[in-house]
Amino acid sequence: MKVAIVGTGYVGLVTGTCFSEVGMDVTCIDIDQKKIENLHKGILPIYEPGLDEMVKRNVEKKRLHFSTSLKDSIQGAEVVFIAVGTPPDEDGSADLKYVLGVASSIGEHMQHPLLVVTKSTVPVSTAEKVRKALKDQLDKRGSSLDFYVASNPEFLKEGAAIEDFMKPDRIVVGVDRIEAEELMRKLYKPFLMNGHPIYFMDIPSAEMTKYAANAMLATKISFMNDIANLCEIMGADVNMVRKGIGSDARIGTKFIYPGVGYGGSCFPKDVKALIKTAKENKYNMRILNAVEDVNEAQKEVLFNKVKQHFNGNIKGKKFALWGLSFKPKTDDMREAPSLVIIEKLLKEGASVIAYDPVAMHEAQRILGNTIEYSNDMYETLNKAAALLIVTEWPEFRVPDFNEISKRLNQKVLFDGRNIFENIEMKKLGFNYYCIGIKTN
Repeated sequence: MKVAIVGTGYVGLVTGTCFSEVGMDVTCIDIDQKKIENLHKGILPIYEPGLDEMVKRNVEKKRLHFSTSLKDSIQGAEVVFIAVGTPPDEDGSADLKYVLGVASSIGEHMQHPLLVVTKSTVPVSTAEKVRKALKDQLDKRGSSLDFYVASNPEFLKEGAAIEDFMKPDRIVVGVDRIEAEELMRKLYKPFLMNGHPIYFMDIPSAEMTKYAANAMLATKISFMNDIANLCEIMGADVNMVRKGIGSDARIGTKFIYPGVGYGGSCFPKDVKALIKTAKENKYNMRILNAVEDVNEAQKEVLFNKVKQHFNGNIKGKKFALWGLSFKPKTDDMREAPSLVIIEKLLKEGASVIAYDPVAMHEAQRILGNTIEYSNDMYETLNKAAALLIVTEWPEFRVPDFNEISKRLNQKVLFDGRNIFENIEMKKLGFNYYCIGIKTN
């Protein structure tokens, strides 16, 4: 089966590579010439565990190809995926210009019937806009070629995307023609053989499912952070509360860990887009407005603890920061809490030296020389006033506390992910601050 995927970002590259892994002939298309040249050299635009090896393997097997030509790449394909970005517009809505631009190009160049599938995260009714863009181009050509549209939202977790695609919790497909359903069943057959479920539904429901899923997960995070802040005021231990409520099967243990807020390319953007969609339809998403408000405030919680500890004066002090990416196992810093914390520290006249296992280059691209960088987590500590842990990378979980104590000016640690135990840290002589526990 021949498949074309337009867009070589996170979704497009993972999707194309995984389809090629099960034997399909896949071409990933991008207008960025440099990106395509790098992919031909084995240089990936994103960090995702296991992806570089899988790309290399399927390129060598001649199942995975990269091109800048949409016109050439869709010839002979049965299915074309649109997997380009939908960045938030100034008003919070999803910007569909790239999605609709690709749809127009497909309509301009297609020479045989095609199934055009939206993989990008898009608002409800986007499929109809894609359909119109395709038809408008075909009408311009005087062509009566048939085509189908479908929605196939992605549910990939950064840092575990390969596993998520190859062994999905569920596959959601929105269709309105039996021909489209048959093609999508054929496409996903290799992924269904071990019992992974596929749900066919109408297209608007599929489009809504993606937003609803991310909004629910974001809600759990903000709810737990709100509870954590109240626990801290009231003298309760949020870690005990989390265990107590997580044992209830109706609630579960996932996404109820307090911290410094969510970030990344999905949750912030999708929550904003869903709020905007509701407004356009004269409905107020009251819960999601609160979710967003709580999350924005939560990104400042660790900074507020720093400022309080130093009696409101951090000017001239140096702070060590471990973790820059919005979560472990990715170099993605979009909407990362670290950016808010760094901005606040710098604005107060402090300096920052940071370490992250994989996001250093991305941080340098975003922050430039406004902060210092170190390739060694312990070197960041030299003469620093305190250590801030912002991302829960595994290598931070069991550090050498003697080394930390020796290098810091004072034994002060701000744990934005509740990695350590409060009692243990007190025994070690640290001024220790975390989320949702009254510590000092």
